[in-house]
Amino acid sequence: MLNIAIVVSEFNEEVTFRMLDVAKEKANLMQLTISHVCMVPGAYDMPIVVDRLLQNENIDGVATLGAIIKGQTKHDEVISHATAQSLTSLSLKYQKPVSLGISGPGMQERHAYARIRPVAERAIEALVKISKELEKIQK
Repeated sequence: MLNIAIVVSEFNEEVTFRMLDVAKEKANLMQLTISHVCMVPGAYDMPIVVDRLLQNENIDGVATLGAIIKGQTKHDEVISHATAQSLTSLSLKYQKPVSLGISGPGMQERHAYARIRPVAERAIEALVKISKELEKIQK
């Protein structure tokens, strides 16, 4: 059984807190243990918390949940790219899966609501799939 953590952005909480409910439901169906749920102000703030979680030998992977909605500038693109790059680097550094359950960039608010379930479920499913593949390679 995998022991996972979930990191959730409080920005756009009307979307992200619903994503958390879906992710918990999916993790329960897949018989995963959620040992930590951490709230951060926004997606950009996730990497430092994910880094600390991955240092814990009892954490097998981290799911990130967020919604980056387009505003009047390209700020959403900057946040998305920086966050994705940092999370990828952490996954490689610790050799543990970090799933990108962050919708956006370039997304309108209505799209964020439509993506709550699929993005949150895929974030959990990805942790399991990657963990299984890593186990196969180690053997």
